[in-house]
Amino acid sequence: MPIITISRCSYTHGKDIAEGVAETLGYACISREELLDTSQEFNIPGIKLVRELPIILEQTIFNKYRYISFIRSALLRHLTKDHIVYHGFCGHIFLKDIDHVLKGQITADREDRVKLVMERDGISRKEALLFIKTMDDARKKWCQKLYKFDLLNINQYDISMNISKFHRDEAVDIICKTALLEQFKTTAKSRKAMDELLIAAETGAKTLTDFETNHISSIASVVLFQ
Repeated sequence: MPIITISRCSYTHGKDIAEGVAETLGYACISREELLDTSQEFNIPGIKLVRELPIILEQTIFNKYRYISFIRSALLRHLTKDHIVYHGFCGHIFLKDIDHVLKGQITADREDRVKLVMERDGISRKEALLFIKTMDDARKKWCQKLYKFDLLNINQYDISMNISKFHRDEAVDIICKTALLEQFKTTAKSRKAMDELLIAAETGAKTLTDFETNHISSIASVVLFQ
C-alpha cells in the first residue's frame, strides 16, 4: 500500500484533508510538527528552535545539516511502515525516487486564505495579507536555503489541488482514489529502495551525533584538565 505526502501552505485546509484521507483509507497520519515533538533526536538542546522557520536559517551550517539529517531519519522511520499520510511542506523531497509514494500538494486562493486569517485573529484584510506574505516568504526561503528547491514547482508533485475549487470531501476522495492506482502500489523493488534510503538516513544522523558527542567531550576534557 502507498505512502501519501501532502505538501501544504498555511491556511489551505491541508491538515484537515490529510486527516480525512487517513481516516478514509484507515492509514496513520503524522505531521512535521508531531515529528519534532515525538522524535528523541530533537531533544538535543536548541533543535526545538527549528519550529520557528526564520531561526534555523540564521544558525550555523552544522545545525542546518543536523536538522535535515534528523528530520529525514525520523520521517523515514515512520514511513517505512507504509499505510501512512504525512502532511507538512517539505517531506516529499526525501522520497522523490520512491515509486509507492503519492506526492500531493494542496493550495488555495489567496483571498480564501486571507479570510481564514481574518476570522481566526480578528484582524484587518491588510494585516492578514501581510501575515500570509510573511509566512509564504519564510517557507520559500526555508526550502531554498535548506533543500535547494522551489516549493511551488508543480513538477515535483503527482497531484496538485486548489482547495478553493473543491469541497473538502471531494479533495479527500480524489486523493484516495489516486493513491489506490496500480502505479502507487508497493513492490519488492520500491520496498528495497525505501529500506536503503532509511539505512543511509540513519547512518548520516548517527555520524552527526557521534561527531557532536566527541566534539563536546573533547571540549570538556580541555576545560577539566587545564
